[in-house]
Amino acid sequence: MNHTVDILSDPDLWHNITANTTSSYTPIMPSVMEKITDIVLTIVLFITMVSLGCTMEMSKIKHHIMKPKGVVIAVLSQYGIMPLTAFCLTKVFQLGETVSVVVLICGCCPGGTLSNIFTLALQGDMNLSIVMTSCSTLLALGMMPLLLYLYCQGLSNIQSTVPYVEIIVSLVLILVPCGIGILINTYRPQYSKIITKVGLSLMMVFTLVIAIVTATVNKSVILTVVSPILLAIAALMPLIGYSFGYVISAIFRLNQAERRTVSMETGCQNVPLCTTILKIAFSQEVMGPLFLFPMVYGSFQLLEAVTLIVLFRCYQRFTRKEKETYQPGVTGEELKETPKGTV
Repeated sequence: MNHTVDILSDPDLWHNITANTTSSYTPIMPSVMEKITDIVLTIVLFITMVSLGCTMEMSKIKHHIMKPKGVVIAVLSQYGIMPLTAFCLTKVFQLGETVSVVVLICGCCPGGTLSNIFTLALQGDMNLSIVMTSCSTLLALGMMPLLLYLYCQGLSNIQSTVPYVEIIVSLVLILVPCGIGILINTYRPQYSKIITKVGLSLMMVFTLVIAIVTATVNKSVILTVVSPILLAIAALMPLIGYSFGYVISAIFRLNQAERRTVSMETGCQNVPLCTTILKIAFSQEVMGPLFLFPMVYGSFQLLEAVTLIVLFRCYQRFTRKEKETYQPGVTGEELKETPKGTV
């Protein structure tokens, strides 16, 4: 199979047709800058995964393992809804094989650390959130390759496009810093909060810097990533995840805090992990600027989550005011029962 897919002339980015070209994509980013970007991205992911590991507490994980209802529902939502959503969107929009693989990898990724922040803002179950993020990250080693293999069977001529070995190697390397974080939290818990705060801050800053630098260098082809179809997919995926995560947890009668947690954990994907896999597993000639798609997805993921948080906070304030405004009147019988000398 010819892996030199021309991203710019791939018509499925602009029209609903299934076509791929075989001309060569010429990398615009200089090789030195490309290597620097890859190294920085790997370091950022390493720090992020150590930070994620620092939020994992074995006692909480054991508690949810002993009572696994919430975790099972959450993990099934994560690895059931998002990959299926990604697959359906590739079919609906009739994407070509390279773009389909990008969308599927994004959909099959585990939950990210942002979901913990969103859960906190929504007053969800933080223990469930952290355990679900931990479990989905650990399960990714087996679930991601398996789901990609299964869903690729439904897409013609795509099976040979997915570099399964490279993806598995990437996941193994990513679980190592996660394990380091768990060890730090177990034996040196006093450093966990500091590492987590620093890690999340560095992740946000460097992700933004990498996105700006890459977009500046590849400005002539950046329209590929912000095409109407890919923008629609990036907007729909997290929205569907948030919605169905809440609905499924409601069907299984989880409490309100757990429903909000499952919703956030389902719709939030690990964007740095997805970006790194695309950079490591695929050559620049094959991927072109499409490795920026997870960042576009992440932008919609953040925007939609913030919107839900604002709506939730407004609802809370409205209902609180309504309760404070409404005060039942005192009946005659209650006045008679009031002891003398009281007001």
